[in-house]
Amino acid sequence: MNDANGKAARARAPRSEHARWRPAADRLDPVQVLTAQDGLRTPELVPIRHERMLMSPFAFFRGSAAIMAADLAGTPVTGMRVQLCGDAHLSNFGGFAAPDRSLVFDVNDFDETLPGPWEWDIKRLAASVAVAGRDLGLAADAVRDALVATVRSYREAIRAFAQMRTIDVWYARVDVDKQFADLVQRFRRPERRKIEKDLAKARGKDSLRALRKLTYTVDDEPRIISDPPLIVPLAELVDEADAEQVRNRLATYWKAYLRTLQADRRHLVSAYRPVDLAHKVVGVGSVGTRAWIVLTLGRDASDPLFLQFKEAQRSVLEPFAGRSRASNQGRRVVEGQRMIQAASDVVLGWFRIEQDTDGRRRDYYVRQLWDAKASVPVDQLSAGELARYGEICGWTLARAHARTGDRVALAAYLGRSDRFEQALATFAETYADLNERDYEAFAAAVGTGRAA
Repeated sequence: MNDANGKAARARAPRSEHARWRPAADRLDPVQVLTAQDGLRTPELVPIRHERMLMSPFAFFRGSAAIMAADLAGTPVTGMRVQLCGDAHLSNFGGFAAPDRSLVFDVNDFDETLPGPWEWDIKRLAASVAVAGRDLGLAADAVRDALVATVRSYREAIRAFAQMRTIDVWYARVDVDKQFADLVQRFRRPERRKIEKDLAKARGKDSLRALRKLTYTVDDEPRIISDPPLIVPLAELVDEADAEQVRNRLATYWKAYLRTLQADRRHLVSAYRPVDLAHKVVGVGSVGTRAWIVLTLGRDASDPLFLQFKEAQRSVLEPFAGRSRASNQGRRVVEGQRMIQAASDVVLGWFRIEQDTDGRRRDYYVRQLWDAKASVPVDQLSAGELARYGEICGWTLARAHARTGDRVALAAYLGRSDRFEQALATFAETYADLNERDYEAFAAAVGTGRAA
């Protein structure tokens, strides 16, 4: 680690140059980018994806990581690389239970994780602040203030991490009951009460609650409820003969998944047996990819563990950042998550289906379905709250980059002045303009049937 490398990087990518980005003249058609993704998804679920993306320009932004990946490829970079989240927008941060069962705040989505230029993550985060601020109807100067606050927090955190021992950077985290609680106390009363209520609810959001909410009993054993098209149990997808075949295949995948766990966690998860599964629609950008919820039981029917098997496709960053060294895309997601998060789910693992029902090979990663997850209502924040929330997200992203990149060189590049945050605020405003045009183009394409 050498600060001279960071200062030298200013010659390759001057900080002020980040403000001067404009869309390429030969920019890919955003509608074509999204419809190409639709071709890899379950056809009957694609309309749900479109419906969710059309709810607002921010919802569209959440589902259009592939569009921005291509745009980011044309932005200035220093050559310094980190493990990217790959989709670091405001709604991909949140609270969840650490292995010690305390609530922590961290990045919580890794479908696009890949090593790449650190600038891409902070630019996507900044752009999400600009898009969210406009959706909230905030004045342009208030959005600008939130943008500068977010990126300043990132810059100052990187500089602080550069002075820390490596092991201390690795242990650093946001504890919900401490640092995050202090942030929430500065919110307006209605938003503060809602977040506090959501956090209290999150503490009980575990497999026992999922058992009560998502199952009914058949012959003294729980089965997953039906709520189509969002939750469709196996029994409604295939006939009994085919269902038996699927259960046999599940046993094979279960064994493959167990082999990806370290010994102590394999011992833990091996105490559970799968008893039912259902297809589930998840997220915004992920709608249409295959995702299953799997009910497993330990000692008896009162000892459940709900897991999610989620399809992992190639990262949208791969055409621009290079191929993953992991041959299994589920492994890419899991290992990226472990690199970035201060505390990760103990059951994270992966497996591969060599030939799915449609003949395609598919990779999956495995995680707990509900593990005390909580989020901030981004669509209800005031100008000051958006800035404060952006600050904690900026700090969290900086911690991820400090863990996985050259934090000393990065700190030297960012420097002490506000030049970088001012440049990124301008970039984010420009990108928010572009996102609005893309949103309108997509809405028109859906309306005419071009994006069916």
